[in-house]
This record gives sequence, structure tokens and C-alpha cells, in this order.
Amino acid sequence: MKALSLAALSAVLVAVPAAAQAQSEDAFDGFYAGASVGYDFQAGDSGESISFDRGSDGTFGETVTTAAGANAFSPGFCGGAATSPQNSNCRSDSDGVTFAGRFGYDSQMGTFVLGAVAEVGTADLRDSVAAFSTTPAFYTMTREIDYTAALRLRAGFTPAEKTLIYATGGVAYAKLDQSFETSNTANAFTVLEDDETWGYQLGAGIEQKLGTNFSLGVEYLYTGYGADDTLIRVGQGTAGATNPFVLANGVDFRRAGDNFDIQTVKAVVTFRF
Repeated sequence: MKALSLAALSAVLVAVPAAAQAQSEDAFDGFYAGASVGYDFQAGDSGESISFDRGSDGTFGETVTTAAGANAFSPGFCGGAATSPQNSNCRSDSDGVTFAGRFGYDSQMGTFVLGAVAEVGTADLRDSVAAFSTTPAFYTMTREIDYTAALRLRAGFTPAEKTLIYATGGVAYAKLDQSFETSNTANAFTVLEDDETWGYQLGAGIEQKLGTNFSLGVEYLYTGYGADDTLIRVGQGTAGATNPFVLANGVDFRRAGDNFDIQTVKAVVTFRF
């Protein structure tokens, strides 16, 4: 009996460190689900402008001129929404709170962790650009995000048993709402909308385990969306023959910039199965 007791005690003494080691090695291993709340910041775009295509033949970067041959958009552009027909003041683009849900899988090998995460969320952002004509009149293009999705890899290490520091990167998608506003009541305007954009995400974060299943973290992401192809097609409407858009045999215009860049800082809560 004494021998059996000593054997059982020895087995426990051997099993406890082994279990502790397994728990340490597997702290960030397996499937998980989580949610996040954060804030989106748009990159500065004060120099953003609008590009014109005379004759709607697909050649952008052209100048729309008056009957006297002057640049009809000499008042210029602003990287925001127009508040008057004069280029004197624009409403800045708006940043906002973001919410997201995620699901992922990590594989831990010693202190190294490699995994993938899929994420779907919202973004309360408004991005506008405005042009001003000599009429005077304003023309504002605005896009907002309905929802976002991303698929990223992430890789990191555990400097402490329940702490993970990681880098992440992958592909990003956004569903867009496009709108247009102008003070020009003479010409006719049609919005040819592109309501999707794709891009990439890069970032880093830290995750801290709280107990066995839950963890809290902080994450930074940089998202670079590509250009959307939304354009405004201008028709004659009730404008006369000397109207700059009519003289050009119709005009298309779109954003001159190719990028829609967002920086995000978020707090993340995770449950590991």
C-alpha cells in the first residue's frame, strides 16, 4: 500500500509540471471568437481633387473650358464637402467609432504563434471631395462605408506565459455608399456608382490572457483601400449651347486620388474554445 501511495504521488508530481508546461505552450492555441470597438482615422487628403473626361471617352485628366477658352474649374478643389459655391470653406471629412466581430485560429509552437483571423465590422466614416466652377457652382462627391470585411494572417511570440505580441496583415474589403451634390441646376447629372473597394491591411497588437479562456487586447490596423470607379456623367439638361459641359460634348468626372486610407485603434475581447 505504501509503495502504491508513493507511486501515485510520484505520478502526480510528474503530471503537474507536464500539465503546467502544456498549458503554457497552448495558451494561444486553437479556435477563438471575439469582438472589438475602436476608432477610425482617415489619412489627410486636403490635396484631393476631381479629374475630368471631356466627351466621356475614358480619357481623364482633361480640362473643361469656357466658351472663351478659360479653365471652367479655376477656383479649384477641396478635400471635403462644399459648403457654398465659392471655394472658401469646406466641411472636413468625418472619422468615427468602429465595431467588429472576428473568428480565428492560432497554432502555438513553443513561444511562436501563427494563425489566421476573419473579421466583419462597421465604419462610421464620410469621405468627400469637391470641385468649384466659375459659374459659380460646387460639385461634391461623397462616399461612406456600409460595412467592412478582412481576412488576415497573424504571427507573434509570447514573451510571457499569457502575453502574445503579434503582427498581422491581409486583404480588406469595404461596401460603399456613394452620393453626389451640386448647386448647378442647369445640367443633368447621373451617378454611375461603384459600391465596392478592395485593399490591404497591416497592423500589430498585444493580447493578454485573463484566466483560461478570455483575453483582452489592443490592436492597430492600417487599411489601404484602392480607388473605386464611381463617376458622375454630366448631360446638357436645360443648359445652353455655351455651357462648358455642353461645349465638351458631355463630361464624366471622378476622384483624382487612387486611395482611401484608414488608421484604426481598437480594444479587442476574445474567447478561446
